Amino acid sequence: MATSARKKLSPSVLDELSEKLETRFEKNKDRHKSLEWERVAARLLEAAPEKLWALNEMERTGGEPDVVKWDEKTGELVFFDCAAESPKGRRSLCYDRKALESRKKFKPKHSAVEMAEEMGVELLTEEQYKQLQQLGKFDTKTSSWLETPAGIRKLGGAIFGDRRFGRVFIYHNGAESYYAARGFRASLKI
Repeated sequence: MATSARKKLSPSVLDELSEKLETRFEKNKDRHKSLEWERVAARLLEAAPEKLWALNEMERTGGEPDVVKWDEKTGELVFFDCAAESPKGRRSLCYDRKALESRKKFKPKHSAVEMAEEMGVELLTEEQYKQLQQLGKFDTKTSSWLETPAGIRKLGGAIFGDRRFGRVFIYHNGAESYYAARGFRASLKI
């Protein structure tokens, strides 16, 4: 787990992150039609250091975060991983710690749920994943673990999603499974 001191970005890293986010924001206006970058930049300036650190973790691990929602009442921005495929720095993971510990052989290095917690983000829910898929074509060659309902997880399963044959599918698998082409997508509220 990262310490509080590590959860603060240096000014140079913050500038680099801001430039990447602005470029992506302007390039993908269809994801946030009624929002201008100035409002996003102002919100980022107000954000707690650990939120900016989490946003940078999304970027660092290949998520290509972008604003997908703005709450006019609270001013809160919602970022999703918008990389075309499941983020490269977050693949080959089983679902959670319990699943990782249940494997006797060939354990993956980490789990999706724990990695998300360490990054300070949340796995996309099934509903959020479907919202993301309305913004473009994501996971056409990969798949992404999704926040799994407790009843499914209690029975040993976990859910994931992908896009195949022009449709979005939500599937199940044993939570202990992991694949080179399966990672997780995250959301972050700032």
